[in-house]
Amino acid sequence: MTPSRPGGHAGLVENLYEYGLLDETWRAVWHAVPREPFIPRTAWRQGPARCEPLTNEADRLALIHADEPVVIQVDDGEPGGPGVATSSNSQPSMVARMLRLLLVDGGHRVLEIGTASGYVAALLSRRLGDSAVYSVEIDPGLAHHAAATLRAAGYTPNLACADGAWGWPDEAPFDRIVATCALRTVPHQLVRQLEPGGVLVAPVARAFWSGALVQLTADGTGQASGRFQGGAAYMPMRAHRPAPPPPVDQTSRRSVRARVDPRELLTLGFALYAGARLPGVRMVHADRADGAQVWLQDEDGSAATAVSGEDAYEYGARGLWDEVQRVRDEYVALGAPGARDFGLTVSDRGQQVWLHDPERVIEPAPLSEPVR
Repeated sequence: MTPSRPGGHAGLVENLYEYGLLDETWRAVWHAVPREPFIPRTAWRQGPARCEPLTNEADRLALIHADEPVVIQVDDGEPGGPGVATSSNSQPSMVARMLRLLLVDGGHRVLEIGTASGYVAALLSRRLGDSAVYSVEIDPGLAHHAAATLRAAGYTPNLACADGAWGWPDEAPFDRIVATCALRTVPHQLVRQLEPGGVLVAPVARAFWSGALVQLTADGTGQASGRFQGGAAYMPMRAHRPAPPPPVDQTSRRSVRARVDPRELLTLGFALYAGARLPGVRMVHADRADGAQVWLQDEDGSAATAVSGEDAYEYGARGLWDEVQRVRDEYVALGAPGARDFGLTVSDRGQQVWLHDPERVIEPAPLSEPVR
């Protein structure tokens, strides 16, 4: 008779192990560091529009022991807000993926950007020892919670309440850096704080990207490069939150033929390519029973929208839907490469997305002629 799987935290860890996200060393670490003590009494479940408070203890524990994120702060901690998630204890499988990509080993010094609940700092402290772990949190309330919770759990990593976009220069260099918040661009100062051969793992979310995980290796000259490693949805670093889009002139609406189904634009591979070809263009989408709807907008207010099976509509001076269709044609002609075919290089000159090889940088596409 096959024994039943353990429940609670032990069952969660065993699932991560069976999925290949934990090796034996990390498996032992995760078993030793339960998630529940790091979750505040007031917590929320991420909803489609706003967060839902967990008022029932059974529901709270069930979420904590599931492979789901647990929201630990909404509206930056300000009362009376719309209930938008601003910090969470991340989805365990995503945490496990990121720690696996971090390639830590005994003797490594690690910097975490975004302490939040303190859970990742605890896992790293258990693996490497308190003195090897440094963690930065910008929010004073979260920083206080993390410090108290870590101390109560028996961990004393190095903690700072500061803007993680600047890293921790006084304690650099580090062997490993991990960001647990989404970066619009990878700050070069983080790359400069890596030892030669050091690894940085971070979720990156650009205007066109829903979020992609990148693993970069520093070359010792102030540059780091590496491939994307699949999708990763994280809340943005506070300094990297996008500005609200400009208003769209609804009177300029015009119909254009949609020869590309919006669903064809929703792969991460295409998003990485199109984000490099169309810098400054943001895309959001909604799933529908009969397909998908996408909304595109540039920094000046030109926009386009399309629904599966219908014509598209453009607004403003730029032929944005036609541009996206042309970029889609380019992407297909390249063989529709997957996310892991793309990479990122970060240097003092900025950052560049490339395809297959760092020498094959994807350059911005020429803008379309203004619509008259």
